[in-house]
Amino acid sequence: MKDLRIAVFADGANLKDMLKEYYFGTARGFTTNPTLMAKAGIKDYETFAREVLAAIPDLPISFEVIADDMENMERQARIISSWGCNVYVKIPVMTTTRVSTVPLIRKLTAEHIKLNVTALMTLEQVIEVRDAVESRTPTIISVFAGRIADTGRDPIPVMEDAVFECKDRPELMILWASPREVLNIYQADAAGCHIITATPDLLAKLPLWEKDMNDFSRETVQMFFDDANRAGFSL
Repeated sequence: MKDLRIAVFADGANLKDMLKEYYFGTARGFTTNPTLMAKAGIKDYETFAREVLAAIPDLPISFEVIADDMENMERQARIISSWGCNVYVKIPVMTTTRVSTVPLIRKLTAEHIKLNVTALMTLEQVIEVRDAVESRTPTIISVFAGRIADTGRDPIPVMEDAVFECKDRPELMILWASPREVLNIYQADAAGCHIITATPDLLAKLPLWEKDMNDFSRETVQMFFDDANRAGFSL
């Protein structure tokens, strides 16, 4: 596997998978969100979070608020932050009605609550969040590069500009979120991003770095051949 400057954070809500990456040493942090937790069948948010934190006490882990109004976001952020010193509270960049959370970001970081501001899509949002973070509080800025790419736009210039705009703020970490393929990890590293999230299926492909392409062709052909035989196909 290529040596990377970027920190790879495992993204998911399955404790078994998280522990695998933790003990294997691939992941240097972890993120989750309500969608991933719901898909994983999590029923009790806090119980799951505390189980994760008991098993992984020494790497950054992000848990997201689930409210959609400032008062309850703030209340939930304080609860989540109290779960552990390695916790980053995920705050969306806006509510479902497009109300900016910048005032809340300013308030919480002024009180040294570590945040992971999530769902950013534009450089303007990055700059607004950068300017809102107070008191040199460690803050992750999660830019959804994969979703930017889904719209037909190239996310790399946005990510490079985001890194540049935060270069004089060492407490700010730009995170490349929602990668679609392993190539994105290397792109994020080249762009200077500090963190990238990766699901278990992407992490499993990291050892393919600079794999011999002829070997890869033969293995692919072998896969097709074996699958056809297992399926009992005949012509």
